[in-house]
Amino acid sequence: MTQLSRPVDEDVLVGAVPHDFSADPFPVRSLDHVRFLVGNARQTAHYYSTAFGMSCVAYRGPETGCRDHAEYVLASGSARFRITGEVRAGTEVGASVAAHGDGVGDLALEVTDVDAAVAYARGQGARVLEEPYELSDEHGVVRMAALAAYGQTRHTLIDRSRYSGPFLPGFVPADPLVPEPAGHYFQAVDHCVGNVELGKMDEWVDFYRRVMGFTNLKEFIGDDIATEYSALMSKVVASGDHRVKFPLNEPALGKRKSQIDEYLEFYGGPGVQHIALATSDIVTAVREMRARGVRFLETPDAYYDTLGEWAGETRVPVSTLRELRILADRDEDGYLLQIFTKPVQDRPTVFFELIERHGSLGFGKGNFKALFEAIEREQARRGNL
Repeated sequence: MTQLSRPVDEDVLVGAVPHDFSADPFPVRSLDHVRFLVGNARQTAHYYSTAFGMSCVAYRGPETGCRDHAEYVLASGSARFRITGEVRAGTEVGASVAAHGDGVGDLALEVTDVDAAVAYARGQGARVLEEPYELSDEHGVVRMAALAAYGQTRHTLIDRSRYSGPFLPGFVPADPLVPEPAGHYFQAVDHCVGNVELGKMDEWVDFYRRVMGFTNLKEFIGDDIATEYSALMSKVVASGDHRVKFPLNEPALGKRKSQIDEYLEFYGGPGVQHIALATSDIVTAVREMRARGVRFLETPDAYYDTLGEWAGETRVPVSTLRELRILADRDEDGYLLQIFTKPVQDRPTVFFELIERHGSLGFGKGNFKALFEAIEREQARRGNL
């Protein structure tokens, strides 16, 4: 196993910027965790441990007094996945899986003051799913609440400043599910992308602006984000320090079904499309994850023939980028390297991105055409283009 050796500064890793939290009406500290609702939590947790090199750090289930669900918490740096499955029929988790397949049900946010955040959000028109409440055990107290977002996605708000346990009250430390790699392949969540219906993108951009004080970071429309066959529109909202970034996509008119249309059809509505994982060493990450069975999108050789002309010199030679099918892009702040997996479940819905930033605060605009054409090739194989 190759040891990951490149230094990790998480602010640099995810493109964070300085921010005055005292002037923020809804201060978001971080993406606390991503909660997946799945048909079989044990097998899903085993997959992410095996293929993504994540560590199983906490568990709760029938053995710990949780009668309806089994939950595994996996970590890689600050990135945390909470994998939830039902152990008896009739739960909201089972209903979600029946409607959507395995997917993301919650993008949980760490905030400094849950009660103040809920009061502000309610004043801005947000729908409060759970009023503020506390959970406690021998490790301390956690304050939580929940807000509704697009589709059935929710944002649980968490203040864990008075808690020192393995995850949340009710969870116990867990043993590794598989032998762990010498180093984690990624160290943080860079951004989470949501797909919404036609005409709804601006509504949800405004939601994050009003309710959470997020800023509109980027906007991609028209030829920025179109191929010969399909198109979409995208805007990126971000928390004050840019540690939490939510690109939002909606379909646009095209000759054929876009990737957003396909997602909305197979997921059964709006939801989280992909999660970008920040890595300090994308080459090692891709080599190891591919060896463990992760399938990545393929990029044609022609892309690499001119890559150096517009992306410039990167720390990874073009020959290695070509070998591993890693994409590169450069903007006014620097460059980035990125690659995308194929969907990680039977439905063509959720997939992942690996991203290594070197100054760039962007999202790989120069790669959109190559990426979407690669996705369209997969859509055509599935008969969905």
